[in-house]
Amino acid sequence: MPYWRLSSYYLFYFASLGALVPYWSLYLQGEGLSALAIGQLMAILSGTKIVAPMIWGHIVDHTGQRMRLVRLGALLSVLGFATVFLAEGFWGLALAMFLFSFFWNASLPQMEAVTFNHLGAQPSRYALVRVWGSIGFILVVIALGLSLEAGSLSMVPVWVLILVFGIWLSALVVPDSAPEQGEHAAVSLRSLLRKPSVIAFLAACFLMQLSHGIYYAFYSIHLESSGYSSVAVGNLWALGVIAEVLIFLVMHRLLDRFGARRVLLWSLALAVARWLAIGAFVETLAIQLVAQVLHAATFGTFHASAIHLVHHSFPGRTQGRGQALYNSVSFGAGGAAGSLIGGVLWAEQGALVTFGVGAAAAAIGWIVALLWMNDEMRRV
Repeated sequence: MPYWRLSSYYLFYFASLGALVPYWSLYLQGEGLSALAIGQLMAILSGTKIVAPMIWGHIVDHTGQRMRLVRLGALLSVLGFATVFLAEGFWGLALAMFLFSFFWNASLPQMEAVTFNHLGAQPSRYALVRVWGSIGFILVVIALGLSLEAGSLSMVPVWVLILVFGIWLSALVVPDSAPEQGEHAAVSLRSLLRKPSVIAFLAACFLMQLSHGIYYAFYSIHLESSGYSSVAVGNLWALGVIAEVLIFLVMHRLLDRFGARRVLLWSLALAVARWLAIGAFVETLAIQLVAQVLHAATFGTFHASAIHLVHHSFPGRTQGRGQALYNSVSFGAGGAAGSLIGGVLWAEQGALVTFGVGAAAAAIGWIVALLWMNDEMRRV
Protein backbone atom coordinates (compact mmCIF):
# COMPACT_ATOMS: atom_id res chain seq x y z
CA MET A 1 0.00 0.00 0.00
CA PRO A 2 1.43 3.46 -0.94
CA TYR A 3 0.76 4.77 2.56
CA TRP A 4 2.67 8.05 2.42
CA ARG A 5 1.50 8.99 -1.06
CA LEU A 6 -2.12 8.41 -0.09
CA SER A 7 -1.58 10.28 3.17
CA SER A 8 -0.07 13.31 1.39
CA TYR A 9 -3.28 13.79 -0.60
CA TYR A 10 -5.38 13.81 2.57
CA LEU A 11 -2.85 16.13 4.24
CA PHE A 12 -3.20 18.82 1.58
CA TYR A 13 -6.92 18.33 0.97
CA PHE A 14 -7.93 18.82 4.58
CA ALA A 15 -5.29 21.48 5.13
CA SER A 16 -7.16 23.52 2.50
CA LEU A 17 -10.34 22.78 4.44
CA GLY A 18 -8.56 24.09 7.54
CA ALA A 19 -8.16 27.45 5.81
CA LEU A 20 -11.68 27.50 4.38
CA VAL A 21 -13.93 26.29 7.19
CA PRO A 22 -12.81 28.43 10.16
CA TYR A 23 -11.71 31.53 8.24
CA TRP A 24 -13.59 31.83 4.96
CA SER A 25 -16.76 33.11 6.61
CA LEU A 26 -14.65 35.68 8.51
CA TYR A 27 -13.00 36.69 5.22
CA LEU A 28 -16.42 37.15 3.62
CA GLN A 29 -17.61 39.13 6.63
CA GLY A 30 -14.52 41.34 6.26
CA GLU A 31 -15.50 41.94 2.64
CA GLY A 32 -18.75 43.47 3.91
CA LEU A 33 -21.16 40.61 3.21
CA SER A 34 -24.24 40.00 5.36
CA ALA A 35 -24.95 36.84 7.37
CA LEU A 36 -27.48 35.73 4.76
CA ALA A 37 -24.99 36.27 1.92
CA ILE A 38 -22.30 34.39 3.87
CA GLY A 39 -24.68 31.49 4.44
CA GLN A 40 -25.50 31.42 0.73
CA LEU A 41 -21.86 31.51 -0.35
CA MET A 42 -20.87 28.84 2.17
CA ALA A 43 -23.77 26.76 0.87
CA ILE A 44 -22.13 26.77 -2.57
CA LEU A 45 -19.16 24.88 -1.10
CA SER A 46 -21.56 22.23 0.13
CA GLY A 47 -24.06 22.47 -2.71
CA THR A 48 -21.59 21.51 -5.42
CA LYS A 49 -21.01 18.28 -3.48
CA ILE A 50 -24.53 17.27 -4.47
CA VAL A 51 -23.80 17.15 -8.21
CA ALA A 52 -20.04 17.06 -8.78
CA PRO A 53 -19.23 13.75 -7.02
CA MET A 54 -22.07 11.96 -8.82
CA ILE A 55 -20.91 13.17 -12.25
CA TRP A 56 -17.31 12.18 -11.50
CA GLY A 57 -18.41 8.87 -9.94
CA HIS A 58 -20.52 7.96 -12.97
CA ILE A 59 -17.64 8.65 -15.35
CA VAL A 60 -15.11 6.78 -13.20
CA ASP A 61 -17.22 3.66 -12.69
CA HIS A 62 -17.77 3.40 -16.45
CA THR A 63 -14.22 4.25 -17.60
CA GLY A 64 -12.13 2.85 -14.74
CA GLN A 65 -9.81 5.90 -15.01
CA ARG A 66 -10.09 6.87 -11.37
CA MET A 67 -6.79 8.63 -10.66
CA ARG A 68 -6.70 10.35 -14.06
CA LEU A 69 -9.97 12.07 -13.19
CA VAL A 70 -8.81 12.84 -9.65
CA ARG A 71 -5.77 14.63 -11.08
CA LEU A 72 -7.88 16.52 -13.61
CA GLY A 73 -10.31 17.62 -10.92
CA ALA A 74 -7.44 18.79 -8.70
CA LEU A 75 -5.92 20.88 -11.50
CA LEU A 76 -9.26 22.47 -12.42
CA SER A 77 -9.91 23.30 -8.76
CA VAL A 78 -6.63 25.27 -8.69
CA LEU A 79 -7.65 27.23 -11.77
CA GLY A 80 -11.15 27.71 -10.40
CA PHE A 81 -9.99 29.15 -7.07
CA ALA A 82 -7.61 31.53 -8.83
CA THR A 83 -10.69 33.37 -10.15
CA VAL A 84 -11.45 34.50 -6.56
CA PHE A 85 -8.74 37.14 -6.97
CA LEU A 86 -10.61 38.57 -9.97
CA ALA A 87 -14.11 38.34 -8.49
CA GLU A 88 -16.10 41.44 -7.52
CA GLY A 89 -19.24 41.52 -5.39
CA PHE A 90 -21.55 38.73 -4.33
CA TRP A 91 -22.16 37.24 -7.77
CA GLY A 92 -18.49 37.33 -8.72
CA LEU A 93 -17.57 35.48 -5.54
CA ALA A 94 -20.45 33.06 -6.05
CA LEU A 95 -19.20 32.15 -9.54
CA ALA A 96 -15.60 31.79 -8.36
CA MET A 97 -16.61 29.56 -5.44
CA PHE A 98 -18.76 27.45 -7.75
CA LEU A 99 -15.93 26.89 -10.24
CA PHE A 100 -13.51 25.99 -7.48
CA SER A 101 -15.73 23.83 -5.30
CA PHE A 102 -17.25 21.84 -8.17
CA PHE A 103 -13.90 20.27 -9.05
CA TRP A 104 -12.54 20.31 -5.48
CA ASN A 105 -15.51 18.30 -4.28
CA ALA A 106 -15.57 15.95 -7.29
CA SER A 107 -12.24 14.28 -6.54
CA LEU A 108 -12.35 13.30 -2.87
CA PRO A 109 -14.92 10.45 -3.12
CA GLN A 110 -12.81 8.83 -5.83
CA MET A 111 -9.71 9.09 -3.63
CA GLU A 112 -11.69 7.36 -0.88
CA ALA A 113 -12.39 4.48 -3.27
CA VAL A 114 -8.73 4.34 -4.32
CA THR A 115 -7.67 4.25 -0.66
CA PHE A 116 -10.04 1.40 0.21
CA ASN A 117 -8.88 -0.58 -2.82
CA HIS A 118 -5.28 -0.20 -1.66
CA LEU A 119 -6.30 -1.22 1.89
CA GLY A 120 -7.69 -4.49 0.53
CA ALA A 121 -8.65 -6.84 3.35
CA GLN A 122 -8.03 -4.24 6.10
CA PRO A 123 -10.66 -1.51 5.50
CA SER A 124 -10.91 -0.70 9.21
CA ARG A 125 -7.40 0.81 8.93
CA TYR A 126 -8.67 3.60 6.69
CA ALA A 127 -8.50 5.98 9.66
CA LEU A 128 -4.70 5.56 9.87
CA VAL A 129 -4.44 7.09 6.40
CA ARG A 130 -7.18 9.68 6.91
CA VAL A 131 -5.57 10.90 10.13
CA TRP A 132 -3.03 12.87 8.06
CA GLY A 133 -5.89 14.97 6.74
CA SER A 134 -6.74 15.93 10.31
CA ILE A 135 -3.08 16.74 11.02
CA GLY A 136 -2.99 19.02 7.98
CA PHE A 137 -6.18 20.72 9.15
CA ILE A 138 -4.71 21.35 12.62
CA LEU A 139 -1.44 22.78 11.32
CA VAL A 140 -3.19 25.23 9.01
CA VAL A 141 -5.87 26.27 11.52
CA ILE A 142 -3.20 27.16 14.09
CA ALA A 143 -0.71 28.73 11.68
CA LEU A 144 -3.29 30.82 9.83
CA GLY A 145 -4.91 31.90 13.10
CA LEU A 146 -1.53 33.18 14.35
CA SER A 147 -0.88 34.91 11.04
CA LEU A 148 -4.23 36.68 11.18
CA GLU A 149 -3.36 38.15 14.57
CA ALA A 150 -0.62 40.19 12.88
CA GLY A 151 -2.02 40.40 9.35
CA SER A 152 -5.25 40.96 7.48
CA LEU A 153 -7.98 38.60 6.34
CA SER A 154 -6.85 39.17 2.75
CA MET A 155 -4.23 36.46 3.25
CA VAL A 156 -6.90 33.75 3.61
CA PRO A 157 -7.46 33.20 -0.15
CA VAL A 158 -3.68 33.15 -0.73
CA TRP A 159 -3.30 30.31 1.76
CA VAL A 160 -6.17 28.39 0.19
CA LEU A 161 -4.69 28.69 -3.31
CA ILE A 162 -1.28 27.40 -2.17
CA LEU A 163 -2.85 24.42 -0.41
CA VAL A 164 -5.13 23.55 -3.34
CA PHE A 165 -2.04 23.56 -5.56
CA GLY A 166 -0.52 21.07 -3.09
CA ILE A 167 -3.55 18.78 -3.59
CA TRP A 168 -2.83 18.63 -7.33
CA LEU A 169 0.88 17.90 -6.77
CA SER A 170 0.09 15.08 -4.33
CA ALA A 171 -2.48 13.56 -6.71
CA LEU A 172 0.22 13.22 -9.37
CA VAL A 173 2.14 10.63 -7.32
CA VAL A 174 -0.75 8.42 -6.11
CA PRO A 175 -1.01 5.16 -8.09
CA ASP A 176 -4.40 3.99 -9.33
CA SER A 177 -6.13 0.88 -7.98
CA ALA A 178 -8.72 -1.40 -9.51
CA PRO A 179 -12.14 -2.08 -7.95
CA GLU A 180 -12.88 -5.57 -6.71
CA GLN A 181 -13.74 -8.17 -9.31
CA GLY A 182 -15.95 -11.10 -8.41
CA GLU A 183 -19.49 -11.92 -7.40
CA HIS A 184 -20.29 -8.30 -6.47
CA ALA A 185 -18.61 -6.66 -9.43
CA ALA A 186 -21.78 -6.37 -11.55
CA VAL A 187 -24.24 -5.43 -8.78
CA SER A 188 -26.76 -2.72 -9.73
CA LEU A 189 -26.66 0.63 -7.95
CA ARG A 190 -30.43 0.93 -8.37
CA SER A 191 -31.02 -2.34 -6.52
CA LEU A 192 -28.82 -1.19 -3.65
CA LEU A 193 -30.75 2.08 -3.33
CA ARG A 194 -34.02 0.18 -2.90
CA LYS A 195 -32.84 -1.28 0.42
CA PRO A 196 -34.50 0.43 3.44
CA SER A 197 -31.28 0.12 5.44
CA VAL A 198 -29.30 2.02 2.78
CA ILE A 199 -31.99 4.73 2.56
CA ALA A 200 -32.01 5.10 6.36
CA PHE A 201 -28.21 5.27 6.45
CA LEU A 202 -28.10 8.04 3.83
CA ALA A 203 -30.89 9.94 5.63
CA ALA A 204 -28.95 9.81 8.91
CA CYS A 205 -25.84 11.08 7.12
CA PHE A 206 -27.84 13.94 5.57
CA LEU A 207 -29.21 15.02 8.96
CA MET A 208 -25.83 14.79 10.69
CA GLN A 209 -24.18 16.96 8.06
CA LEU A 210 -27.08 19.42 8.10
CA SER A 211 -26.22 20.04 11.73
CA HIS A 212 -22.55 20.43 10.81
CA GLY A 213 -23.42 22.87 8.01
CA ILE A 214 -24.66 25.31 10.65
CA TYR A 215 -21.52 24.74 12.70
CA TYR A 216 -19.08 25.19 9.81
CA ALA A 217 -20.71 28.39 8.56
CA PHE A 218 -21.30 30.18 11.87
CA TYR A 219 -19.14 28.75 14.66
CA SER A 220 -16.25 31.20 14.07
CA ILE A 221 -18.66 34.14 13.82
CA HIS A 222 -20.40 32.93 17.01
CA LEU A 223 -17.10 32.82 18.89
CA GLU A 224 -15.83 36.16 17.56
CA SER A 225 -19.08 37.96 18.43
CA SER A 226 -18.76 36.58 21.96
CA GLY A 227 -15.31 38.13 22.42
CA TYR A 228 -12.94 35.33 21.40
CA SER A 229 -9.77 36.40 19.56
CA SER A 230 -8.77 34.92 16.19
CA VAL A 231 -6.07 32.90 17.97
CA ALA A 232 -8.66 31.52 20.40
CA VAL A 233 -10.97 30.70 17.49
CA GLY A 234 -8.16 28.87 15.71
CA ASN A 235 -7.16 27.03 18.86
CA LEU A 236 -10.72 25.83 19.50
CA TRP A 237 -10.98 24.56 15.93
CA ALA A 238 -7.60 22.89 16.34
CA LEU A 239 -8.66 21.23 19.60
CA GLY A 240 -11.59 19.62 17.86
CA VAL A 241 -9.40 18.20 15.14
CA ILE A 242 -6.73 17.06 17.62
CA ALA A 243 -9.48 15.03 19.30
CA GLU A 244 -10.41 13.74 15.85
CA VAL A 245 -6.78 12.68 15.23
CA LEU A 246 -6.62 10.78 18.50
CA ILE A 247 -9.85 8.91 17.79
CA PHE A 248 -8.67 8.04 14.27
CA LEU A 249 -5.60 6.32 15.77
CA VAL A 250 -7.84 3.84 17.62
CA MET A 251 -10.76 3.83 15.21
CA HIS A 252 -9.92 0.43 13.73
CA ARG A 253 -10.20 -1.08 17.22
CA LEU A 254 -13.58 0.58 17.84
CA LEU A 255 -14.94 -0.69 14.52
CA ASP A 256 -13.63 -4.20 15.10
CA ARG A 257 -15.09 -4.32 18.63
CA PHE A 258 -18.43 -2.50 18.36
CA GLY A 259 -19.28 -2.44 14.65
CA ALA A 260 -19.91 0.56 12.42
CA ARG A 261 -23.66 0.86 13.10
CA ARG A 262 -23.28 1.12 16.87
CA VAL A 263 -20.46 3.67 16.55
CA LEU A 264 -22.65 5.69 14.17
CA LEU A 265 -25.50 5.77 16.71
CA TRP A 266 -23.26 6.99 19.53
CA SER A 267 -21.87 9.70 17.25
CA LEU A 268 -25.36 11.04 16.50
CA ALA A 269 -26.33 11.04 20.17
CA LEU A 270 -23.23 12.99 21.18
CA ALA A 271 -23.86 15.50 18.37
CA VAL A 272 -27.12 16.53 20.06
CA ALA A 273 -25.22 17.40 23.25
CA ARG A 274 -22.48 19.19 21.34
CA TRP A 275 -24.71 21.60 19.41
CA LEU A 276 -26.74 22.48 22.51
CA ALA A 277 -23.53 23.21 24.43
CA ILE A 278 -22.21 25.47 21.66
CA GLY A 279 -25.49 27.35 21.27
CA ALA A 280 -26.27 27.87 24.95
CA PHE A 281 -22.90 28.18 26.70
CA VAL A 282 -20.55 30.00 24.33
CA GLU A 283 -19.28 32.30 27.07
CA THR A 284 -18.16 29.39 29.26
CA LEU A 285 -14.75 28.36 27.95
CA ALA A 286 -14.69 25.03 29.79
CA ILE A 287 -17.92 23.93 28.11
CA GLN A 288 -16.62 25.03 24.72
CA LEU A 289 -13.49 22.96 25.26
CA VAL A 290 -15.63 19.89 25.99
CA ALA A 291 -17.84 20.66 22.99
CA GLN A 292 -14.81 20.79 20.70
CA VAL A 293 -13.44 17.53 22.09
CA LEU A 294 -16.77 16.01 21.03
CA HIS A 295 -15.69 16.67 17.43
CA ALA A 296 -13.96 13.30 17.82
CA ALA A 297 -17.44 11.78 17.87
CA THR A 298 -19.56 14.04 15.67
CA PHE A 299 -17.06 13.99 12.83
CA GLY A 300 -14.28 11.50 13.60
CA THR A 301 -16.12 8.34 14.60
CA PHE A 302 -19.16 9.24 12.49
CA HIS A 303 -17.23 9.69 9.24
CA ALA A 304 -14.99 6.66 9.78
CA SER A 305 -17.96 4.39 10.52
CA ALA A 306 -20.00 5.90 7.65
CA ILE A 307 -17.22 5.46 5.10
CA HIS A 308 -16.80 1.89 6.36
CA LEU A 309 -20.53 1.23 5.80
CA VAL A 310 -20.35 2.78 2.32
CA HIS A 311 -17.45 0.52 1.38
CA HIS A 312 -19.40 -2.59 2.41
CA SER A 313 -22.78 -1.43 1.08
CA PHE A 314 -21.56 -0.42 -2.41
CA PRO A 315 -19.26 -3.19 -3.73
CA GLY A 316 -17.62 -3.78 -7.09
CA ARG A 317 -18.20 -1.26 -9.86
CA THR A 318 -20.59 0.76 -7.67
CA GLN A 319 -17.71 1.93 -5.46
CA GLY A 320 -17.18 5.28 -7.12
CA ARG A 321 -20.87 6.14 -7.26
CA GLY A 322 -21.40 4.84 -3.71
CA GLN A 323 -18.68 7.09 -2.30
CA ALA A 324 -19.99 9.95 -4.45
CA LEU A 325 -23.55 9.39 -3.26
CA TYR A 326 -22.45 9.45 0.38
CA ASN A 327 -20.60 12.74 -0.18
CA SER A 328 -23.44 14.23 -2.23
CA VAL A 329 -26.22 13.40 0.22
CA SER A 330 -24.34 14.15 3.43
CA PHE A 331 -21.63 16.78 2.93
CA GLY A 332 -23.38 18.14 -0.18
CA ALA A 333 -27.13 18.32 0.39
CA GLY A 334 -26.89 18.16 4.17
CA GLY A 335 -24.10 20.72 4.45
CA ALA A 336 -25.80 23.12 2.02
CA ALA A 337 -29.12 22.83 3.86
CA GLY A 338 -27.39 23.57 7.15
CA SER A 339 -25.60 26.64 5.76
CA LEU A 340 -28.81 28.02 4.28
CA ILE A 341 -30.87 27.34 7.41
CA GLY A 342 -28.17 28.97 9.50
CA GLY A 343 -28.11 32.03 7.25
CA VAL A 344 -31.88 32.44 7.55
CA LEU A 345 -32.04 31.92 11.32
CA TRP A 346 -28.85 33.58 12.53
CA ALA A 347 -29.71 37.29 12.35
CA GLU A 348 -33.32 37.00 13.53
CA GLN A 349 -33.31 34.05 15.96
CA GLY A 350 -29.75 34.01 17.30
CA ALA A 351 -27.26 31.30 18.10
CA LEU A 352 -29.34 29.26 20.57
CA VAL A 353 -32.18 28.61 18.13
CA THR A 354 -29.82 28.08 15.20
CA PHE A 355 -27.68 25.48 16.96
CA GLY A 356 -30.86 24.05 18.52
CA VAL A 357 -32.06 23.23 15.01
CA GLY A 358 -28.75 21.43 14.46
CA ALA A 359 -29.30 19.41 17.64
CA ALA A 360 -32.82 18.49 16.52
CA ALA A 361 -31.51 17.31 13.14
CA ALA A 362 -28.95 15.03 14.82
CA ALA A 363 -31.64 13.65 17.15
CA ILE A 364 -33.90 12.77 14.22
CA GLY A 365 -30.92 11.13 12.49
CA TRP A 366 -30.34 8.97 15.58
CA ILE A 367 -33.97 7.81 15.54
CA VAL A 368 -33.83 6.99 11.81
CA ALA A 369 -30.60 5.02 12.18
CA LEU A 370 -31.84 3.15 15.26
CA LEU A 371 -35.13 2.07 13.70
CA TRP A 372 -34.28 1.39 10.05
CA MET A 373 -30.60 0.46 9.74
CA ASN A 374 -31.37 -3.25 9.91
CA ASP A 375 -29.56 -6.51 10.66
CA GLU A 376 -27.56 -6.37 7.42
CA MET A 377 -25.74 -3.27 8.66
CA ARG A 378 -25.46 -4.62 12.20
CA ARG A 379 -22.98 -7.19 10.86
CA VAL A 380 -20.64 -4.59 9.31
